[in-house]
Amino acid sequence: MPLRAKAAGSAGASPLVGRDAALRTFDDVVEAAHAGEFQFLAVVGEPGVGKTRLLAELTGLTGRYGLTTLRGRAAEFEQIMPFSALIDALDDHLEARAETVQRLGVPQQRLLATVFPALAARIPGAEPDENADRSGIVRLQLYRAVRKLVDELAQPHGLALILDDVHWADPASAEFLDHLVRHAPRGRVLVAVAYRPAQAPPRVAALVGTAGGHQITVDPLNSAEVAELLGPGVNRARGRALYEASGGNPFYLEALSRMEVDELPASARAVLQVELDALPPGSLRLAQAAAVTGDEFEPALVAVAAEASEPELLDGLDDLVARDILRPAGTGRFQFRHPLVRQAAYEYAEAGWRLGAHARLAAQLADAGAPATVQAHHVERSSSFGDTRAVTTLVTAARAVADHAPETGAHWLRKALDLIAVEPETLEYRLELLMELCRAEGVSGRLADGRDTARELLRLLPAGQHARRARAARICALMERQLDRPLEARALLLDELNRMPNPRAAAAIPLRMRLVAESLMRVDFRAAQAVLDLMPDSDDGWEPGLAVAVAALRAMPAYAGGRMADAVRRADNAERVLDAAPDAHLAEWLDAIAWLCWTGTCLGRYPTALRNFERAAGVARSTGQTYVLTNLLAGKGRTLIALGRLPEAMDIIDESVEGARLLQSGQQLVFALTQLCLALAWSGEHEAALRAGQEAVAAVGGSSEVWSYMGRNALGVALVLAGRLDEGVDALVETCADFDNPRLDRATLLATCELLAQAESARGRHAEAGQWAGRAAALDYPELPVFAGLVPLARAHVVHAEDPGAAAALAEDAAVRLRAGQRSLDAGRALLLAGLAHKAAGRSGQARERLREATETFQACGARALEAQAVRERRRLGDRVPAPAAAGQGDAPFGLSPRELQVAKLVVQGLTNQRIAEELSLSVRTVETHLSRAFTKLGVDSRVGVAIKLARDE
Repeated sequence: MPLRAKAAGSAGASPLVGRDAALRTFDDVVEAAHAGEFQFLAVVGEPGVGKTRLLAELTGLTGRYGLTTLRGRAAEFEQIMPFSALIDALDDHLEARAETVQRLGVPQQRLLATVFPALAARIPGAEPDENADRSGIVRLQLYRAVRKLVDELAQPHGLALILDDVHWADPASAEFLDHLVRHAPRGRVLVAVAYRPAQAPPRVAALVGTAGGHQITVDPLNSAEVAELLGPGVNRARGRALYEASGGNPFYLEALSRMEVDELPASARAVLQVELDALPPGSLRLAQAAAVTGDEFEPALVAVAAEASEPELLDGLDDLVARDILRPAGTGRFQFRHPLVRQAAYEYAEAGWRLGAHARLAAQLADAGAPATVQAHHVERSSSFGDTRAVTTLVTAARAVADHAPETGAHWLRKALDLIAVEPETLEYRLELLMELCRAEGVSGRLADGRDTARELLRLLPAGQHARRARAARICALMERQLDRPLEARALLLDELNRMPNPRAAAAIPLRMRLVAESLMRVDFRAAQAVLDLMPDSDDGWEPGLAVAVAALRAMPAYAGGRMADAVRRADNAERVLDAAPDAHLAEWLDAIAWLCWTGTCLGRYPTALRNFERAAGVARSTGQTYVLTNLLAGKGRTLIALGRLPEAMDIIDESVEGARLLQSGQQLVFALTQLCLALAWSGEHEAALRAGQEAVAAVGGSSEVWSYMGRNALGVALVLAGRLDEGVDALVETCADFDNPRLDRATLLATCELLAQAESARGRHAEAGQWAGRAAALDYPELPVFAGLVPLARAHVVHAEDPGAAAALAEDAAVRLRAGQRSLDAGRALLLAGLAHKAAGRSGQARERLREATETFQACGARALEAQAVRERRRLGDRVPAPAAAGQGDAPFGLSPRELQVAKLVVQGLTNQRIAEELSLSVRTVETHLSRAFTKLGVDSRVGVAIKLARDE
């Protein structure tokens, strides 16, 4: 007996029962999205429990609010296809909204055309570019382009992007959703996803927490709700039996209610088999062929898979639609009424027949000239060992998606390799594909798989091919390093060295270079120097670029060992060699060249360091070395921080953080978050800085390597700058307590001592401040710009309270030296201290001048909190200068701080939190904090209330 009449407005859907709480949440979320707030919603529940039915209700609601509503669905048997759910949702709409895409820049259009078929034929230059970025960071550019597209599609009335079954989403789609919720769209956008919790990958399951969104858990119906759903036409006894058989699951309940049998199946899932058993043989075969063909399919392809004639096809489709197995899905296309029905039909078909059906579809698609990426789904399910045509198709498909969906590319490469026999005549091709696979796995963040592939390379490479084996071992050691397994990396390198008959041969040099890097990472510069001492600068047998790499490594151990003159000489030589080398000679050795880039920053050679970072990063992008690129971007960001170019640093560091997240390497994430923490802290974004620093320290784990101490040190800096002096001092002291065996580089250690002198002086602990100033002096090396000025600045902190005149002189001297060293931010700090000292000494004219210079310096740097401090001190001296956070606003009403009033006024203008954050260069979390405090002071609980209150005040 069928369920009672369908609910109004839900054509083809069962009536909605027992979901009142979910509907109330829908109302709140859609209203907030319509008002301008980005919203993220997850509908979570077991198969058949009613998630799709709820999404249908949400679709109707978003339509009534006037939001453009686009729906897509991931599919179980196509879950490796890149961006499948997004293509399902957006592609048809893009075909009708050509003007929307045209508003984007040409580079963004070309990126989008690599994903969306509707754009591929219309946008010139969408074909693969041999010179394109191969690093995996291109995925970030693509994600930004799709996010921008979402913003454009949301104009003018808003957008609801609703994605079903995202537990089957391909890795690229899941990765994009993670990016989208971390970088919310600016417009009126609602993103809703539905998934099964037990099958959802971790990245999908974490979306709600990342977005701060809403989650609706859909439970089975209780007995009373089942009775309501069945209606009065079902007697109590049968209703109870249906409830017990279905477990309250609406999908199974509906299927069971169709059955005119006295005895219900013992298993709820068995109802689908009963339903399929009732089909005539021809209809059943067509249902199975449709399940093989795709989630949404064209009848012609189903006929190929089923080997059916046109009359058989049409009759069968009519029968399947009449029985509600299939439903129309747009012009000339069909889909199953539910993914569980498709799954049952697919599994009900014989395995051998399925293989043949996939083969027939693969052949048809190949004959029709379909892209390899479309063929690959069927090829991988029908090919046999030794099928060279299948191998070619899979490799072509893998290379087509390598840049924007490397995990899918890796999957197809592995499938291709499984079809190739391990024979002498195929060995070279197999080794070539293994190297590609290793890169794809590394770029996609599957570092353990990349490591295993590199080990497979080593297993297959002949023992006598020492140069190729050394390259494979070096790559494998890099993967082990990114997996935070330094001991395994070192053991692998030593083992391969021991296999070489001549450990001093040219083939051994790459392995020794990795050993040097491993020693530097664990702060064992003596071991690094010992290995370098055994290596010549060049040799006739060396390949181009190896001499550059060896030269690039020599400066850092000298610097770490305190041999500054030697470090400068080594750096000068390496930079000359590097400048003379073409980019092609650098690609193989970027991990070594990165050390020269960082050494330049440590020595205070900032322009040169920036130039080297930029060049190396460009090579890393073009050659796909993400694990090096994230490190290079972090180093470039650190250099920009030292120069006081904070906004520029933030842009670079953001890319480093996102790249490290894609890579899923704890070490690289700590490197990136460390710089993000410092950039935010000096910018005055204290809450965001502390979150970044805390995440970095959490990712450190138990490591005692250099990057772990850098992360802890950055958090200490952020704590001090946030005014949490006790915690900050303790954190900083922990990172630099062992001066006999320091874990921080000398420049960072000296800067930390100076900051500790400032913090201890602020705490009134002048003796301790003096001790830190003394330690700073002991670390000084006046000939290098990186050290210039910090020692007199530390002394100025110490004497400020007792002898402000002397403090002013020291601070002014420090400012001159720091400016000469291009350390603008620290020069501003010295000027601020000089101004305060002059004021304390009663020299108001000089105080005003130094504070004015400090204000201008901080403003140029983007150091807003320090700028505000300088402005406050100027106002106390009687200067008529507006506070930077509230320029031109005067006294704020209702006790609001200047920043709270600034945020509130932007709320009144209709800006979302994301837009406000961008306008004021704040983090979204900081905006939310200011707005929450404004709500409390204004006595309101909504954005509308803010507008009303401020309007009344005016």
